[in-house]
Amino acid sequence: MDALLIALDSALRTVFTKHHANRPTPTQENQGLEPLSATQKLESIGLMRVNHVGEVCAQALYTAQALATRDDVLRQHLLDASAEETDHLAWTEERLKELGGRPSLLNPLWYAGAFGIGLLAGKLGGDKVSLGFVVETEHQVEAHLQEHLHSLPANDLASRAIVAQMKADEAEHARAASAAGAVELPAPIQGLMRAAAKVMTTVAHRI
Repeated sequence: MDALLIALDSALRTVFTKHHANRPTPTQENQGLEPLSATQKLESIGLMRVNHVGEVCAQALYTAQALATRDDVLRQHLLDASAEETDHLAWTEERLKELGGRPSLLNPLWYAGAFGIGLLAGKLGGDKVSLGFVVETEHQVEAHLQEHLHSLPANDLASRAIVAQMKADEAEHARAASAAGAVELPAPIQGLMRAAAKVMTTVAHRI
């Protein structure tokens, strides 16, 4: 019951509250010297909204997997990774506000879907498969972030600094999950995850 209450609390906090980072917001030298045009600002808002949704899903995934595992060491590993992802939530929220944008209106839906996947992976596949989902998710997120670094306006140094640090953190999460004993997911599962991510990123860019 305690674990369920903690999971519910995490869901409510992730979706409905303002987040506070433990680390300073990443910056770049000469950040903000060139103002964004209206078109550039809209593009940055869409991309940062997608990144925020990705972090909402990461919170759901880690929370569900921590609930599913019976390994106390693995549970703490997942909760530690979730705490670092909270920095990403706070940074993307802050940047969206600065740009005059808002988070996705569908965040409760994104959270519920990711939580269900994480719980299913942990309960049916066990810890190694659960960690495999972490590795594959982080690899896909890292690839999306790399695309965003190419797509963000060159003069949006604030958003680019945040995305670059997030990309480095996601790569480290994938390495840590691999070291903890993750198994590689079958190619069809990886393909389904990419398809689901494509739907999410396309919709979240606008809604």
